[in-house]
Amino acid sequence: MSLDGRIVFITGASSGIGAACARAFGRAGARLLLAARRRERLAAVAAEIGGGAPGRVHALELDVRNQPSVARALASLPAEWAEIDLLINNAGLSRGLAKLHQGELADWEEMIDTNVKGLLYVTRAVLPGMVARGRGHVINLGSIAGHESYPGGNVYCASKAAVQALTSGLRMDLVDTPIRVSTIDPGLVETEFSLVRFHGDAPRAAQVYRGLEPLTAEDVAEVVLFCATRPPHVNLAEVLLLPTAQASATLVHRRP
Repeated sequence: MSLDGRIVFITGASSGIGAACARAFGRAGARLLLAARRRERLAAVAAEIGGGAPGRVHALELDVRNQPSVARALASLPAEWAEIDLLINNAGLSRGLAKLHQGELADWEEMIDTNVKGLLYVTRAVLPGMVARGRGHVINLGSIAGHESYPGGNVYCASKAAVQALTSGLRMDLVDTPIRVSTIDPGLVETEFSLVRFHGDAPRAAQVYRGLEPLTAEDVAEVVLFCATRPPHVNLAEVLLLPTAQASATLVHRRP
């Protein structure tokens, strides 16, 4: 299915998988509605992809955790950007790796507010238009953590399990429409993920990927693009995407 001229809305688009998806979908001819909290980094991604061409990219400084802001931003889109064809719910993060009884409440709230409630707020704002127009696709970025919990991952794993449940439930709610619902669930991807999880501790973050070749953000973006470009009667409902050196959430092979 051609994406030429289609409007693709990507949250968390200022870095990592979100920025890689923006580049991949931009190359495929889509018009990009990009949202993120970090204004300067978002503007840099938008400028890189738009290349000065009018109507190619529209950037929104947006915190998906803020429901009123999400509703206002989507309701006030210019008419030429209002009919979103594809929503990529990418915004998400992990904070900390502590046992639950030692966890930080602020970390829990940030993960739940972003990974679960933010996804819900954005989907609720976008989906009615898709249903009314009789076309659309929602792709949620999940994680292997939504399939398997691991030590210290308690709340993050729970938030990604919620993404799995919400995606499945949404697919059921929309079964009588042409709208597709998918989830892409990566394993180890080397982005800012671990740096964010460990609150900027770069040496500790680097250890996560030591001795193996993890996925890149571009690897994930290619799969998201493939999912979005299948014929309309084909829905890749769930894709679990791992580096070859990873067999489960915790089982990896590291070179000496």
